[in-house]
Amino acid sequence: MAEISSGSSSGSLSPSTSVTSIEEVSPPLHKNPKDITEQDKAAAAELKKKANKAFSENAFAVAATLYGEALELNPLDATLFCNRAYARMKMEENGYAIADTTAAISLDPKYVKAYYRRGQCQLSILKPKLALVDFRTVVRLDPSNALGKAQLEATQKLIKRMQFESAIEVAEEDSSIVRCREIIAGGGCDLDAGYAGPKLDTTPPSDPASKEPLYKITETFVKGMIEWYRSGKALPRRYIWEIILAVQDIMEKEASMVEVTLDDGVTCDIIGDTHGQFYDLLHLLSLTGSPSEKHCLLFNGDFVDRGSWSVEVVMTLFAYKWLYPHRVFLNRGNHETKDMNKVYGFEGEVKHKHGEMTYKLFSDVFTTLPLSTLLCPALPPTPTPSGQRQPILSPQGRKRFFVVHGGLFSKDGVTLDDIKKIHRFGKQPGNEGLMCELLWTDPQEAHGRGPSKRGVGIGFGPDVTKRWCQLNGVTGIYRSHEVRQDGYAVEHDGLCTTVFSAPNYCDAMGNKGAYVRINGRGDVEYVQFEAKPHPPMKPMAYATGMGNMMM
Repeated sequence: MAEISSGSSSGSLSPSTSVTSIEEVSPPLHKNPKDITEQDKAAAAELKKKANKAFSENAFAVAATLYGEALELNPLDATLFCNRAYARMKMEENGYAIADTTAAISLDPKYVKAYYRRGQCQLSILKPKLALVDFRTVVRLDPSNALGKAQLEATQKLIKRMQFESAIEVAEEDSSIVRCREIIAGGGCDLDAGYAGPKLDTTPPSDPASKEPLYKITETFVKGMIEWYRSGKALPRRYIWEIILAVQDIMEKEASMVEVTLDDGVTCDIIGDTHGQFYDLLHLLSLTGSPSEKHCLLFNGDFVDRGSWSVEVVMTLFAYKWLYPHRVFLNRGNHETKDMNKVYGFEGEVKHKHGEMTYKLFSDVFTTLPLSTLLCPALPPTPTPSGQRQPILSPQGRKRFFVVHGGLFSKDGVTLDDIKKIHRFGKQPGNEGLMCELLWTDPQEAHGRGPSKRGVGIGFGPDVTKRWCQLNGVTGIYRSHEVRQDGYAVEHDGLCTTVFSAPNYCDAMGNKGAYVRINGRGDVEYVQFEAKPHPPMKPMAYATGMGNMMM
């Protein structure tokens, strides 16, 4: 059971991707331990009470700040570090949380809860072997700790499964894309005879020797599919495969940076993380409207994981992509990756609903997702009032916007052409390089670059953003990847905007969702929305290895 402490407590990571030093990620504690008075301790205890209350109200950022203020008064209280770590975990700031739990352990080497939470953080950033060390310590210090035992066993199983699957992948010659096409051609994936849901149109096969029909998607099918999913029903595996493979055919022809021209009268909505929150996606689509020749939808990654209707979300997006290939655009997020899917629920969900081969197909097709999109309004920009900062324009004197899931780079000088040339097919983002940084990095308030608060990628400052935009003639960056309480946040002097479209994220954060609309002149509008009710299923219902085992 997850708890905030109110009383006393009883392998190396790459520096380019992870942070474990408290000095690097937390403000310095100015209080000399020798000068701590009983009054300081009492004041720190009062701040802890306020922080605990804020945490219980899901105000995690407020709680983290209050714990920090308490630490300024009493930096020898290990529970303050451990509690702040938990608040930071809730905000997915796992790099910071690792630093805080490490500080707590340095103060109290027998602090079971700190080891447990650090292990949870290591799992969250896909370091299960480091997590295993911490969970073993939990069990050694507290042999009767049932939660620690369960997490240790789950982590051991996860590591074994990852090793086994890695060995299997080396042995497999054909991709699942090729294999699924062969299974279909051989009659091994026929449409279920009893299926009574929406139907794809069919045409006779182009090959006279083939018995398999050619499928065609229609707007009627997509609308029917959405209502079918809304009622809690599933598509047959044959339709799942047909939609995924059709989208793969489209995306393998797209560059790693897709360029989209917004002509007069055309608008584009930028949609952030949706994370398997299907019923919120339905509400979102009721606000944006369906895609059309005059209206584009750009989904900026993290369609899956966390929420327990990830299949329904990604299939809705894929169906629209097949129907409107030049009006629906899909960027890859850090959760459209094998390692994240293994921990955060998508792998388990797909295997439960449609089998292992379908998961392998998703996994391979995710590598064909473009890494970014460049929105290029075609008309001259609306004049900026005198006295206001003039926008950065393209060489043609037009606004243009770079849309990417994560952010910018660990080095200056990266151009749009460099991004276009990234070879993404069959690739996972790894722990470094341009692909990793596009999917993982975050903006920071301080100038320059800094260690990642989440433990993967880097933080980039407003000066980094400005230099990059000036170098590439980009008016602004739109990225996602992080919860914002208002659904969006304009940062870095207006050059970097975060948009997040999963309201009340994980049924816990209480945030709004938002999307951004851009027209043919580059004018920008922000639209916020609230979460909607959903059937009684918890987030991460299909997760393995980590699940919801919090202490």
